[in-house]
Amino acid sequence: MENQSINDLIHIIKKLRDKDGCPWDKKQTVESFRPYLIEEMYELLEAIDEAHPGHIRDELGDMLFQLIFLANLYEEAGVFTIDDSFKAICAKMVRRHPHVFGDKKGAGEEEIRRNWKRIKAEEKEAEGEKTPAPLKVPAGMPALGKAHKVSERAARTGFEWPDVAAIFTKLDEEISEMRSAIHGGNPEEMLDELGDILFVVVNLARMTGLDSENALNHAIKKFIRRFTRLSRIVDSSEDNFADLDADEVIRLWDKAKKPESI
Repeated sequence: MENQSINDLIHIIKKLRDKDGCPWDKKQTVESFRPYLIEEMYELLEAIDEAHPGHIRDELGDMLFQLIFLANLYEEAGVFTIDDSFKAICAKMVRRHPHVFGDKKGAGEEEIRRNWKRIKAEEKEAEGEKTPAPLKVPAGMPALGKAHKVSERAARTGFEWPDVAAIFTKLDEEISEMRSAIHGGNPEEMLDELGDILFVVVNLARMTGLDSENALNHAIKKFIRRFTRLSRIVDSSEDNFADLDADEVIRLWDKAKKPESI
């Protein structure tokens, strides 16, 4: 099993799918396979966050399997081949990097970005597709990532906040409007105002060079750690959360925030 290449993986996938292959793999379709593809991507991202080389290696392998399996499904249907996918991405990367493979040597970052956008538009036109809207992003993206991408693209056109202070002013305004919406009791207005708050916060993250998805994941992990400590503290006192008043919960929460309370 040494010195295996991507061709060996392709062979394994084809064998899993042939008449004497694996019953589970044989029954998969493009539609049934989508959830596994998404799940594997998140597992890869988690491994990257953990910075564990072994886990990253394994999850990258899983991701490669998923991608080639999906390409093989389309090959079986006669839509395109796996080789077609490899050829297409190689040609695209060469075409979109004239500063590396062409005559645009020494191009600056802004020129590179303009060339990428121009070449991409030319590709779409050649394929008979309409020029996409300037803020078009994949519908299936997580909302925080989508908000970041949309605001980033808007900023590139010059539609940008003057500074971080202006974002905080807007955030205060949106929070005030959220309070009014809650007071009014209209669910649609509350949903609208909450969305505005989240979008402004994503802009704040982007302008400060942070990633809102990573920030929220970090906060979730921190909350889980602290809540676990809090639960241990409460359990050791033989109390229940329902038996504690608000002040006592806050006091214990402050204690749980300290690592030594584990």
